[in-house]
Amino acid sequence: MRLTREKIIRLSHQITDVLVESEEVEFVDDRDTIRQQVVQILTATLKEEEKIELEVRKRITSQKKEILEGSEEWDVLHRKYYLDELRRVGIAAAPDDRRS
Repeated sequence: MRLTREKIIRLSHQITDVLVESEEVEFVDDRDTIRQQVVQILTATLKEEEKIELEVRKRITSQKKEILEGSEEWDVLHRKYYLDELRRVGIAAAPDDRRS
C-alpha cells in the first residue's frame, strides 16, 4: 500500500497520541522524538512491503504458464507467495499447524 509522506506523518501523530493516552506506556524520550521514530518505522516497513510485492509479482510471472492478473489462480498464488515473503523477512508468523 502506498502512502504519501503526509499520511505517514498523520499516522505517526495518531499512533503517538494513542501511546500518550495509554497508562501502560511510559515515554523515556520526548513526544516528538517518539513520533519521528514512528515515521521512520512506518517508512521502512512500507519500503519493505514494496520489495515484497515486486518479488511476489516476479515469482508469479516466472511460472511456466501465463497467469493473468486478476484471475483466481493469480490471486491464490499472490496470497501464498506474499505470506511466504512476509514469513521470510519475519513480519508474519508461521501458520498454526494445530488448526488442522
